[in-house]
Amino acid sequence: MIAASMTTRVEFIVELARRLHEYGTAAPRLEAAVILVGKRLGLACDILSTPTSIIMSFSRLENAPGIAEMTQVLRVSPGDVDLKSLCLVDEIADQVIDGKLDLAEGRQRLRAVGSRKQSKGMTLLMLLSYSIASACVAAILLTGWEGVVSAGVIGLVTGTIAFAARKRANIAAAFEAISALAATIIATLISMYIVPIQVPSVIVASLIILMPGMSLTAAVRELSSQDLVSGTARMAGALAVLLKLAFGTVAATQVCALFGLIPPPVPMSRVEPWTELIAVPVAAIAFAIMFRSPWRFFPLVIGSVIAGYICTRLGGAFVSAPFGVFVGGLLLGASSNVFARAFERPGALVREPGIILLVPGSVAFRSMSFVFERDVMLGLDTAITLTTLLVALVAGLLFGDLLVPPRRKL
Repeated sequence: MIAASMTTRVEFIVELARRLHEYGTAAPRLEAAVILVGKRLGLACDILSTPTSIIMSFSRLENAPGIAEMTQVLRVSPGDVDLKSLCLVDEIADQVIDGKLDLAEGRQRLRAVGSRKQSKGMTLLMLLSYSIASACVAAILLTGWEGVVSAGVIGLVTGTIAFAARKRANIAAAFEAISALAATIIATLISMYIVPIQVPSVIVASLIILMPGMSLTAAVRELSSQDLVSGTARMAGALAVLLKLAFGTVAATQVCALFGLIPPPVPMSRVEPWTELIAVPVAAIAFAIMFRSPWRFFPLVIGSVIAGYICTRLGGAFVSAPFGVFVGGLLLGASSNVFARAFERPGALVREPGIILLVPGSVAFRSMSFVFERDVMLGLDTAITLTTLLVALVAGLLFGDLLVPPRRKL
């Protein structure tokens, strides 16, 4: 592969970086993976990855350190987690490095992965997953069966808006605010005219997929790894999403109040103990579908979601919520590295779905909502809780990497 021209090698690395970013790889892991692949191909690569851009400079190893011979700047959109595509990209990179695939063919296959279209059946399944995940989270939040059904219906509406936003740029810009507005109005109308429900909890459950908990966690982890540019940009992006969600909810509440639609307070429902035992595994299946996990790794992905939740619950019950989140992060960080070593596939298959029920996205949303409602002290108190949970989760992931060092960068 080193015998190939420098342009050919650079083209492959640039396409690899683009695809890794597109499928949700965090900046530190993306940069480390690209630098490693560059060395295997005889190139020294300096790379700066942010949520919206990638800058790379290349020179031959024999000429490094020195002035870069070639520089590439990519303008990209923030990526979404797509575990199946990430596995395909990782496999192509391995085949190229091992010499089983030439660079030109490898680049074509990377482009083919990026141009794959989602089937109608998969689109329908994804839409259904929005509804199922929202209903299951409502069950975990003890909203009662009325709240579970209501959250499922609103989750379906949220999923429909999400798919419409992918095709229309004008909807995409205000997607979160529109979803929060619709969720709040629908939940209020259900509580007023159909059956009393816990409106705030139902809204949180129905919007759980849109909460930027993953982005907040990635931002704090990047900042802790001294990847300051990407971490700051990702944190700003997550805060922008939170602001849009909180604004949509508060605006809808004010509109409803203007028309006299003020839902009565409903006490927390008592549900059977087995409800949680069913809700968590079913939610895990929904999240596995939404993260587009490869079918052969479905049991492992579902198990990671359940394991992370159990750690959080047990730690929170016997010690404190931050300790439970720390233990869950530690377990998932270490087990993802064990998986990467054993199966030679990205550890993100275990790590990303596993932390979905650990990330404090709903806490951040509540904090912003309190501030918009001028309850600043309660908002600050919730923000402190958010910071504690974020630090605990990131510390757990970092200690997991320390306990079992990652052999693979993804």
